[in-house]
Amino acid sequence: MKILVINGPNLNMLGIREPAHYGRETYPDLVKKIQKHCTAKGIEVTFFQSNHEGALVDEIQKAYGVMDGIVINPGAYTHTSVAILDAVKAVSIPTVEVHISKVEEREDFRQISYVRLACVKTITGHGTDGYLEAVDFLVEGK
Repeated sequence: MKILVINGPNLNMLGIREPAHYGRETYPDLVKKIQKHCTAKGIEVTFFQSNHEGALVDEIQKAYGVMDGIVINPGAYTHTSVAILDAVKAVSIPTVEVHISKVEEREDFRQISYVRLACVKTITGHGTDGYLEAVDFLVEGK
């Protein structure tokens, strides 16, 4: 199985940005954690992070016919990007939306998720372990 893990804007600042919400793990820590989890399960995993909406859309489109699943944390684009929603819809790859913090308990604008409309599951508030849960969900097909 091949899984693409996509992280949007400011996820490269993990460990620095609002640690009360996002914790102290860094982005390289997150990548290492997911890689270790996937290796143990025999899953091929690819990572992509960008602060640019078009780059995220391009990466989703490149996954068509190549990847079996996508784990995505669109960051702030969760609440604004119809383009990312449309890209996920277009490729029809099972996609799980992940948020490190419990967005449903935060600011009102964080209650809106466009990408969720095209996802098979959303995981929020489980810290970076949410990514591992998303991988497991895609592998188990539930």
